[in-house]
Amino acid sequence: MPGFASLSIASALKIASLNLCTDEYLLLLARRHEIASITRLAQDPAESSLWRQARAFPANRGQIEQIIAVRPTLVLTMGGGGRSSGLLARRMGIRTIDLAYPTSIADVAGNMRRVAAALGDGRRAEPWLARLAALENGTKRPQRDAIWVSGGGTSLSPSSPGAQWMALAGLKQRRLPGGRAELETLLVAPPAVLVRSDYRRGQMSQGMRWFDHPVIRRLGPRTVTTDGRAWTCGGPLMLDEIERLGRAMR
Repeated sequence: MPGFASLSIASALKIASLNLCTDEYLLLLARRHEIASITRLAQDPAESSLWRQARAFPANRGQIEQIIAVRPTLVLTMGGGGRSSGLLARRMGIRTIDLAYPTSIADVAGNMRRVAAALGDGRRAEPWLARLAALENGTKRPQRDAIWVSGGGTSLSPSSPGAQWMALAGLKQRRLPGGRAELETLLVAPPAVLVRSDYRRGQMSQGMRWFDHPVIRRLGPRTVTTDGRAWTCGGPLMLDEIERLGRAMR
């Protein structure tokens, strides 16, 4: 029976992730018994909003040698895992899927479909894809001039995946020389909205001290804060952030 066969395949799955960005797809789409290992970064509250969920599973440091003991049947990577890792996986009969690092939102949707298909149930991606479609259908409203900024003034290119996500929230990333928000620019030509990443906000560093400058403080009423952890990978965790930013823009 097809249903019985699908159940047998699913029950045999043991999937390991060797990359923080592939951790997201695995933790969001897989059932608990299907997860063999995720990276230690996914268990770090400073790096992932899924850290509580991630701590239920064995952790690795991104090397296939470290997951042999959990005997995965499938390994998720992003950007490859090195030639030696690929050879070792093949010798052990472990299937690997190398997901594309997103250069567009379409890549994120594609990765969701690939992982769901690998799990034997493409329907698992449907709720996430439906949320993405709803965001894309709501982009006809006028977009507000915006600058995304993290510690030290680092910003985004208007053609980047991050800027594409911003557009779904009604925000148009401004083009900046060198991809950096200079204090002079923020003083002379402040954006309608400053999207401030709170990535590692609690750490004392030169980049974080940049946010204490009077120019930045003066932009307070124009500022919205975003969870910088989601922007590291620009993957499915961005849905929560963009939905939230979109509500803030109404």
